Amino acid sequence: MPETRRLTNSFESNTNFVNLLMDTTNEVRRLENLYKYEILDTPPDGSFDEITSLASKIFNVPIALISLVDSDRIWFKSYHGIDIDQISKDPGLCASAILSDSDDVYIVTEAKIDPRTLSNPLVVDLLELQFYAAAPLRTKEGYNLGTFCIIDKHPRTITAEQMSMLRQLAKIVMNQLELRLQSRILFKEFQGKNKN
Repeated sequence: MPETRRLTNSFESNTNFVNLLMDTTNEVRRLENLYKYEILDTPPDGSFDEITSLASKIFNVPIALISLVDSDRIWFKSYHGIDIDQISKDPGLCASAILSDSDDVYIVTEAKIDPRTLSNPLVVDLLELQFYAAAPLRTKEGYNLGTFCIIDKHPRTITAEQMSMLRQLAKIVMNQLELRLQSRILFKEFQGKNKN
């Protein structure tokens, strides 16, 4: 019996190691995809700011963000209702929201009682947030680069129709990022041809 337990423990350890390795490999690929857009640390952009401002009005929330999850931080390409452009990745809800392999909306309806967020500094101190809903910014290759999220300081719910609208806003942002990437690629190709 001890031999069986040892083999089971060994198998579980190997399985955990393989899962960790796969997660690490996936994260490296996700970051490579993020970096190819060359969007991090770029100046504010009116078109993205218009979208977050509109989202704040549509959903009647004080805060709307376009976040990009880097290796050690969450950087906000656009932020409406707060005056910070990045936070550490550790307390960030956006980092949790991108873990799914789908375009599901990540929802926290009442953060002070949700076990996922009880000790989160964004809930307890910094923003005192209570409601958080985020649709992933998902590439064609299936990598979640960040989120389009809405935040409120009061508990609330979100309807299926609102979740659909949030997903649509995230897709609009991704379409803008894709267009900018393609424009940059075409410009570099054009420059390369003119040098020859």
